[in-house]
Amino acid sequence: MVTVREIFPGVFMLDNLVATLNANPGKRVYDERLTKIDGKEYRYWDPFRSKLAGAIKKGLHEFPFTKDGKILYLGASTGTTVSHLSDIVGEKGEIYAIEVAMQVIKRLIELSDHRSNIIPIHDDANQPNNYKEVGEVDAIYQDVAQPNQVDILIKNCDMFLKKDGIAMIAIKSQSIDVTKRPDDVFEFALMELEKYFEILEKYKLEPFDKDHLFVVLRKK
Repeated sequence: MVTVREIFPGVFMLDNLVATLNANPGKRVYDERLTKIDGKEYRYWDPFRSKLAGAIKKGLHEFPFTKDGKILYLGASTGTTVSHLSDIVGEKGEIYAIEVAMQVIKRLIELSDHRSNIIPIHDDANQPNNYKEVGEVDAIYQDVAQPNQVDILIKNCDMFLKKDGIAMIAIKSQSIDVTKRPDDVFEFALMELEKYFEILEKYKLEPFDKDHLFVVLRKK
């Protein structure tokens, strides 16, 4: 018998596996496993496919995504993590999903057809003025593999994140500088982030993602 334990609002451990309640019962997003327990359908959240799930498995404490919350997601890709956040924030929540790649945004649009709380925006996270209509958000999540990913987060948080709001960033060292040791890249990135944020938590994401540092921040 599977033990179900809610670790954050809308996030569950099924034995030792992370899951969310499926907001679109019977439908998968990325071939994830579905299971029904006591009449409720859960979607397993794969930490090898989602850095946020990986951080949860590594012991994440701060979780700013709640029912009815408003989220800005930078680098939404095909919507793996976005779909689980969609489960969490519910029908009245909003996830503004920024993605620059045309082929990828098509997948997000298809996903939003079944999940009305996902608002896909085809734009460059380097240019937050292009989507300033998003307005103030409760939390920002960034997974943008670009050399200036720290600067991208700072610009977006300055424009959109509420005071004392929480930001999360998955720093990919190889995208910033492939010639340097990952730890050196992480150290420099953290020094830059400390100018604008209080650093609450940080986790290396191995074995789920190599050379990634997941950082949780509070806006000063």
